[in-house]
Amino acid sequence: MVRRMLAARLFFLISQNKKRRRSPLLSIEQGDYPKSLSNMFNKNILIVTASIGSGHNKAAAAIADELRLKVPQARVTVIDFMSSQTAYLNKFMKDIYLKMLDLMPSVYEFFYKLSSDRRNGTLLQALFAYFMQRDMAALIKKSHADIVICTHPFPCAAASFLKRSGNLKFRLFTAITDFCLHQFWVYKEVDMYFVAHERVRNELIKHHIKAEHINVTGIPINRAFTKTYDRESLRQKYGLKAHMPAVLIMGGGLGLGGVRYALAQLEKLSIPLQILVVTGSNAALQRELKSYTAISRHKIRVWGYTHNVNELMAISTLLISKPGALTISEAMAMELPMILHEPIPGPESENAAYLADNGGAICIRRRENMSGIVKDLLSDAQRLEWIKKQLNRLKRPDAAPKAVEIIIASCSPSQGGNKN
Repeated sequence: MVRRMLAARLFFLISQNKKRRRSPLLSIEQGDYPKSLSNMFNKNILIVTASIGSGHNKAAAAIADELRLKVPQARVTVIDFMSSQTAYLNKFMKDIYLKMLDLMPSVYEFFYKLSSDRRNGTLLQALFAYFMQRDMAALIKKSHADIVICTHPFPCAAASFLKRSGNLKFRLFTAITDFCLHQFWVYKEVDMYFVAHERVRNELIKHHIKAEHINVTGIPINRAFTKTYDRESLRQKYGLKAHMPAVLIMGGGLGLGGVRYALAQLEKLSIPLQILVVTGSNAALQRELKSYTAISRHKIRVWGYTHNVNELMAISTLLISKPGALTISEAMAMELPMILHEPIPGPESENAAYLADNGGAICIRRRENMSGIVKDLLSDAQRLEWIKKQLNRLKRPDAAPKAVEIIIASCSPSQGGNKN
């Protein structure tokens, strides 16, 4: 009986999926840039992301910005593959994922580990690709895409399926937006991978991806995180004192990541702090914390989803965050020491381990004494400087420009960059 009900539900979702073909354009505007390259790269470029958290979207936006800057003649379209406007089934899967993270994180971790196995992962990849390939085909046809760029494994699966079938011709590029590799990212049909560091490159090679199809660029981030800032002017802008430590707390785009716990731990400290909190899209958490500011011993300021994270990082002494790959990459570019905690099971745990192993962050478990670690770190100027040096060594702030240069070079007419 249960199987019949599940089958009926799946049939309904797929039928609804076929009916809904509108494309949610996150951005299709063209920049007002110099025309020196206008006649060299007249391509239709489709960037496909997934609004599961904010990291995939931010990486897609960084690549899109660089493309519009370097080749303004190109027609760049950015699509959210997990929007209900793309496909009801995709949105349904996204909702299940978010509910699972909220209510049953251990179940999500089980499926993550199960699918990371090459045998199980390959079977699930084929299943996801089959059910999603119709939506991807519709997007490619609508945008007349010569080039497809993916920043999430689901659209990469669908695009790879279409390339393998030979029904559509396009070049496929993929930016892996984690510091680790999962089986769901691995497809031989990808023309070029952009990866965070050498270890991910080596893992792809072990999965039989040719070395010449992999570039270690780093994870694409916005140019705003690569600039030099006048910190004194920013402190005045945000009403902060220069002599007092500023601690930035972030929970990712969804406002997860133990923000309440971090605040409670900092409240134990007697040393005066300026605390900056970003709650992302979690409006309820933002409202709750704003009422908390009146009773805290520290000066606290709270934002929801903000486009000024670069400025907040520039004036912060320390970042406390869950280890999302884009947040980590942005903080690395700003050389901002990090305490990482409350990872989403799976990739974020591996992101945190990579950074901790390389001296760029301190990773703690929930039951550890965060307040003591923060106190020790803020009182040890030499250790803070040492961490900054490691971040300077690890950072790859020009990932987006490098990726775009590779895309342009490999798809330009002089390189025989035709659809294939």
